[in-house]
Amino acid sequence: MEILKVSHSSAPNKVAGAIAGVLSKTDEVEIQAIGAGAVNQAVKAIAIARRFIENEQKEIYVIPGFVEVEVGEETRTGIKFKVAVKQVEEPRE
Repeated sequence: MEILKVSHSSAPNKVAGAIAGVLSKTDEVEIQAIGAGAVNQAVKAIAIARRFIENEQKEIYVIPGFVEVEVGEETRTGIKFKVAVKQVEEPRE
């Protein structure tokens, strides 16, 4: 599974494009963020990515969790978002 790392200075539109790009090739991507600002940017990016793929009859599902990340010689706890995509059936008339 591909991992995208988001920082507080990441542009949500660019991250959303990366999410949509990965989800066009595979059904799952993991997003990792350390700190409140990074988590904020990640959540915005997921919301924007949802808009990018809704025309393809797909829906995004998100499972949040914790992740331990090595930063230099220090272990930091971050938030990970497993983002999965599922094909949505067209509404019946």
